[in-house]
Amino acid sequence: MKLSHIQIQTNNIQETTAFYKNILELPIIEKTAESVTIQAGNSNLKFVEKPQFNSIYHFAFNIPENKLDEAIEWCKSKVDLIFIEDQKVITNFENWNANAIYFYDNNGNLLEFIARNDLDNAQTEAFSPKAILNISEIGIVNENPLELGKQLITQHGLAFFSKNANSEFFAAVGDDEGLLIMVKPNRNWYPTQTPSESNPTEVSIGNNGNFIELSFL
Repeated sequence: MKLSHIQIQTNNIQETTAFYKNILELPIIEKTAESVTIQAGNSNLKFVEKPQFNSIYHFAFNIPENKLDEAIEWCKSKVDLIFIEDQKVITNFENWNANAIYFYDNNGNLLEFIARNDLDNAQTEAFSPKAILNISEIGIVNENPLELGKQLITQHGLAFFSKNANSEFFAAVGDDEGLLIMVKPNRNWYPTQTPSESNPTEVSIGNNGNFIELSFL
């Protein structure tokens, strides 16, 4: 499953444009007075300005499975990586066979670089913004994640993530390429103490030749 396009909100389009262009060094595809679309590998990330918006999102980017250490060094001069414990910044998701690091963007959104060892995507080039492969996860907040997952499976032919212990509190639909991460409201976004809130989100998905448009509130 591929997350080809994500649309979310920001209360400051100029600062958001500056962060993704100048800090993460990602290409700007389109810029208007009220929106900006950023290319992140094979995915597009669009921010729409809503001055009253006062919340955060969580999303992740896949990076080559052999480049996490280089990504950490690259990040050090650009963002403050979030410490998990004892000066450690890497989280090992043993069941998912993946490792990840976390940081914030200018909006306070929780961003993640994740290296998934089951994807055959190792690279020899030094880590750079070109190594950001795609948006691999977007967080969706819903009162019943498990039921929402079942609805998406029934209506759109998707599947629960086989490596995840899906429950009524936390469920994931998709695969290593792309995941909808569904959580209950007020569940803290790992590894922070920031509670999750339901925010307008639009997602375009490619799955087995089918193109799916989803909207969440």
